[in-house]
Amino acid sequence: MTLYRLLPAAVLALLPLTAEEPAKADSPSESILTEASDSALREVELENGSKVRGWLLKENDSALWLDLGFEVLRIPRPSAMAIRKPEQNSQQSDLPSEGLFSTRERSQSLPVERWVPRLGRGVVEIRSRAGQGSGFVINEQGMIITNYHVIAQDNLLTVTVFSSQSDSLRKIQYKDIRILAMDPSHDLALLQIADELEEPLEILPFGQATELETGEGVFAIGSPLGLDRTVSRGIVSLSERLVNGNVFLQTTAQINPGNSGGPLFNFQGEVIGVNTLKFVRTGIEGVGFAIPIETVKTFLERRNAFAFDPRNPNTGIRYLNPPSKAEWAEKSE
Repeated sequence: MTLYRLLPAAVLALLPLTAEEPAKADSPSESILTEASDSALREVELENGSKVRGWLLKENDSALWLDLGFEVLRIPRPSAMAIRKPEQNSQQSDLPSEGLFSTRERSQSLPVERWVPRLGRGVVEIRSRAGQGSGFVINEQGMIITNYHVIAQDNLLTVTVFSSQSDSLRKIQYKDIRILAMDPSHDLALLQIADELEEPLEILPFGQATELETGEGVFAIGSPLGLDRTVSRGIVSLSERLVNGNVFLQTTAQINPGNSGGPLFNFQGEVIGVNTLKFVRTGIEGVGFAIPIETVKTFLERRNAFAFDPRNPNTGIRYLNPPSKAEWAEKSE
């Protein structure tokens, strides 16, 4: 059995192988308004991408009620894609203080087909002179996570964003791409679109890989073999698989060359891993691996340690080889 990284497609080819409008409810009584407090302030993300912020008065399996200060909105559960607790004095309430990635307090579990039209806009295709891979947008500044091996030894990159405004697909290419940080040992890289953005990007929120259970459903979006916007689904085969000294998520979701650097999602629409490896041998299918999102968070929090140095594009730091035993013996004589 041979283990391959999901190299760019050009290289691996050589190997055998719209939400409903919330209904308005009657205005709450003065006593209910008095009970509302900052601790109940919530931001609800709707299926069409719009957001509503107010005080959560009540919720059940069918709907939730938000006090907007002048009226109460009843939002059907299927239309509430995510519920967050806003950060105080922050317009980007779902972003941590560093503003590098977003999280959700609570998300609706939905079928894959409900998530794909929206989440797919946050998955990008990355091309280098060596081949092609995938990545995903993590913030409004145009920062993108991908695999190190997708961009290794190359800094002339192109990022393609797939926009579906007004039910019409549009491919937007950005060619001024900065490499911000790279971690070869965990196969991660942080990029940023330096071009002026033609339209707002779709931000993909991070989940918790540590909360995954074996057998839980997951799905991947990427560009395997250059086939952009490809979706595959499967389950978590094992949430903690040790491979070559690193811990991965093992999944049955089909991932192939070109999926490298693309996101692995849970059914709450959160990124829980970065697709990177698969077992390749005749007769073997559905044995893929993803980098847990906790590893990505650590990479981002300590990104200064992995800052890209254009003078040495492989690692940013060049280490001297240790002396051999023979050299030590000569020096000791």
